[in-house]
Amino acid sequence: MKINCKKNILLFSLVFIMLFILTACGSGNESSDSESDGNETEESEGSAEVTLDSEMGEVTIPAGAERVLAPFHEDALLSLGVTPVAKWAIGESLQDYLEPELQDIPKIEWTLPLEQVLSLEPDLIILENNIDNYEGTYEDYSKIAPTYVMTEETTSDWQKQIDTFSKLLGKEDEAEQALAGYEEKVTDVSNQLEEAIGDETLAAIWVVGGKFFLFEKDRHSAELIYSKLGVNYSSVVEELGEAAPQWEAISLEKLSELDADHVFLLAAEGESGIETLEKSTVWQSIPAAQNENIYILEDASNWTNKGLKASEKTMDDLLNYLVK
Repeated sequence: MKINCKKNILLFSLVFIMLFILTACGSGNESSDSESDGNETEESEGSAEVTLDSEMGEVTIPAGAERVLAPFHEDALLSLGVTPVAKWAIGESLQDYLEPELQDIPKIEWTLPLEQVLSLEPDLIILENNIDNYEGTYEDYSKIAPTYVMTEETTSDWQKQIDTFSKLLGKEDEAEQALAGYEEKVTDVSNQLEEAIGDETLAAIWVVGGKFFLFEKDRHSAELIYSKLGVNYSSVVEELGEAAPQWEAISLEKLSELDADHVFLLAAEGESGIETLEKSTVWQSIPAAQNENIYILEDASNWTNKGLKASEKTMDDLLNYLVK
């Protein structure tokens, strides 16, 4: 009996010890897991870097930059509520449609001279994929500030720019709101244009240096007008096909075949090409001219660009002239 009692006590003790060990291990694991989760959360919340694909491969860039330089892509920055440290320029030529927001911002030449970049003291530089257009190299700019080079796809797609820039700058919520607002405006403007002009056709021509550049259906703002807003284009626009990298001028003789119901002429004040059209009896006989549906806009910058703000400005132009 004593032997059995001792065996029972020993067995009970062993079971108790095993339970204690298991409980301790479980408690230790829970504590460890809890500490681990806390560290991951803290690292996530306090992350100071973002890793993204770029033209130069996968790169890690400090997040949340405040002094940002993104020449020619100020539209995307402004759409996120970010004012750049400088604005793109070719001599005195600017993206005029952005001037209401950038009039007090210094210019930087489109070739990005290194001395100019250095003087601006940026803490993030964003470049297009074709960096051969710039005065410096990727390494040169990287010595001045962390530098992100967009892929070709991002360079050519303004919505991808907004998405990429928002990740670089910690502005994902702003990007979501901006794009949602854009889509709402597209729907609203499309409905208004449908009611105002129905199935009537529209053409846009950039008049510069006495030459005429008819927008193909996917050139700059035309893609918004025809594809997003659903406005119809004329047979002459259809004949042009898709936009080629090199934009070719169209002859006055060919323009005489333009059967569009509405024509937007984008021409600076005093442009000689406008006088040429006004003197052309053939031009004056096209449907838009006959019905006094030719509209002259002196600022072509938003029509010859792609961007959220450029698109919104173009939609405003359409409403101002077409919706009575």
